[in-house]
Amino acid sequence: MEPLYFVMAIMGCGDAGAACEQARVEPVRYRTALECQAAMPGVLARNSDLSFPEITGACQQQGLRMAKTGGRSRG
Repeated sequence: MEPLYFVMAIMGCGDAGAACEQARVEPVRYRTALECQAAMPGVLARNSDLSFPEITGACQQQGLRMAKTGGRSRG
């Protein structure tokens, strides 16, 4: 089973953040959302070649997450 991690989607947007669409996904996996957010300025600088009026990033959760059960067994 693959653990939970975060990736950064690079979003290209129109003026004033309108009509954003995912342009790329960074290949780096981050262990936490905070690590992902901390890396965002550098990632955005590396992706400034995209031809959108505005570029932004969004940290997205990936991987499998196990659901907790109530601890009651059937039987």
